Amino acid sequence: MKEIDDSEAERHKAKMAKRKAVQDAEVAGKTIEQKGLLIVNTGPGKGKSTAAFGLALRMLGYGRRVGVVQFVKGAWHTGEKDAFAAFGDRVVWHTMGEGFTWETQDIKRDIAAAEAAWAKAVELTNDPTIDLVVLDELNIALRYDYLDLDMVVSTLKNRREGLHVVVTGRNAKPALIEAADLVTEMGSVKHHFSAGVKAQQGIEF
Repeated sequence: MKEIDDSEAERHKAKMAKRKAVQDAEVAGKTIEQKGLLIVNTGPGKGKSTAAFGLALRMLGYGRRVGVVQFVKGAWHTGEKDAFAAFGDRVVWHTMGEGFTWETQDIKRDIAAAEAAWAKAVELTNDPTIDLVVLDELNIALRYDYLDLDMVVSTLKNRREGLHVVVTGRNAKPALIEAADLVTEMGSVKHHFSAGVKAQQGIEF
């Protein structure tokens, strides 16, 4: 371990004391105790859905209930669905998609699937026993105009008080970003796909 002399330790202590004062003042300035958040995970990088399911797990850790609607990944068997099944009725999970649009190649079928998924999403947002709703890959349905953007944004903005909603998927629409309380854009610095590595169990699905 690096040796720290007394003068360096004192400088560090003074620096951290100043930092703590700044942090404490920032926290004290927050006046809203509780608020249901609209969260958007977007961008070209991996991990958007993974982050959303991490929030779901955190909610479950506090004894809350979670709802999930998957708009695209219906054709996949995913490890997260199996894992969350262990929580019983504390997780309400609906896989409604039929795969990516380039796989189905049927726009009418894609729109019908998106509309059915959205109806289920509205049902979950209206369930007072659910504290977090994950709308996985909703951004994909919005990107291809399978759902009316204004209707979706209005519904999410006017959701019941205290409900948290997480929307995932690339290319989030500006109107949804504007309506959101928290937006994270995940960048892609390096991905194993580009080196020829296929999607792997436990990593991609």
